[in-house]
Amino acid sequence: MRGEMSINIERALERLWAKAADSIPDWLPMRYVEWLPGVYEIALGFQAAGKGRSNIYLVLLDYRERAVGSYGVYVGMSKYSPAQRFDQHKAGIRAAGSVLKRGIEVLTGPTLHLQYIKRSEAARIEEELALALAAAGLLVKGGH
Repeated sequence: MRGEMSINIERALERLWAKAADSIPDWLPMRYVEWLPGVYEIALGFQAAGKGRSNIYLVLLDYRERAVGSYGVYVGMSKYSPAQRFDQHKAGIRAAGSVLKRGIEVLTGPTLHLQYIKRSEAARIEEELALALAAAGLLVKGGH
């Protein structure tokens, strides 16, 4: 649906989620974000050398009330799965304020290849990915 008007994409996603929620993979975002294809491309530029216990994750942040833009992204790393870590943020457990207040969903797809990597690699990639996304014009939180 590339090139389609965002309202049409959002409606199609709503219909898809309503009818086929059980069969939809968890990496598929629940809403349309115009810059998401670029996030995939940027994230694919990062590779980890070895296996480990750390995971890189992205969280979609809601900034629709601001004039600056409608969405932002939080970049994080954790020994927990992205979904578990998101749930922890939302429950206030070692929570980043931006995710606690504005986190909407985990953007699993762009970082699927950055799961179960060495902690040292994860720390490096987390920081560099945040910088790369910010350089692409996105509102980025985390990445420290």
